[in-house]
Amino acid sequence: MIKAAPPLIQAKDLCKSYFNEELETKVLFDINLTIEKGEFISIMGPSGSGKSTLMHILGFLDHITSGAYLFHGEPTRKMTDDELARIRATRVSFVFQAFNLLPRTSVRQNVLLPLLYHPTITVEERGKRVEDAIATVGLNDRIDYLSSQLSGGQKQRVAIARALVTQPEVIFADEPTGNLDSHSGIQVMAALQRLHEEGHTIILVTHESSTAEHAQRIIHLRDGRVTEDSRSFKRRIAHASSFLK
Repeated sequence: MIKAAPPLIQAKDLCKSYFNEELETKVLFDINLTIEKGEFISIMGPSGSGKSTLMHILGFLDHITSGAYLFHGEPTRKMTDDELARIRATRVSFVFQAFNLLPRTSVRQNVLLPLLYHPTITVEERGKRVEDAIATVGLNDRIDYLSSQLSGGQKQRVAIARALVTQPEVIFADEPTGNLDSHSGIQVMAALQRLHEEGHTIILVTHESSTAEHAQRIIHLRDGRVTEDSRSFKRRIAHASSFLK
């Protein structure tokens, strides 16, 4: 019998606290969560609910205080600093609300940046990786523009291309439409949906229900606890419609 592969991500009784001298501030409480490869997840909650902290832990930017976080079935608390750095460089990527682009640098150069630190992608591969990632977000005609010459929506699509260029297993998006008008926000979410349809795992953090509804599942956090984990309304409608055809 072939043994089933473990889930991509598992959190078991995961807790997180921050410490300042003798003061403990508890942020996450007993988080139990399983995310399979290829899912599109929204983590939703009001400001201060712990959603960004949870994303930072799942993306190897922060550490748990207690409980367990398993990546491909491997406990992350046992991983060395070098192993964690390699995962951050090769297996996960981030899209942030503020874009974090270099303003006087071209689209091509911004997207190339993560490959300069990648341990296995050769110099010969880099050019094609960059062009493919930019084509995926539909910005071929802006490839040599400076990022300062782009609209907000275009900047965020460049940030998505930069996250995609290492071909990560998981793309984390932290409030990716927070600085955008509604039209640009729709374009950015369409780009993330296309990536999901191509097989990428997307974990999206947002406080906006209209943005969260693009995902398959919505995980609601409040006061550091999971209060609901359910299929999004749009996906429920699509699922129900499939039985009527």
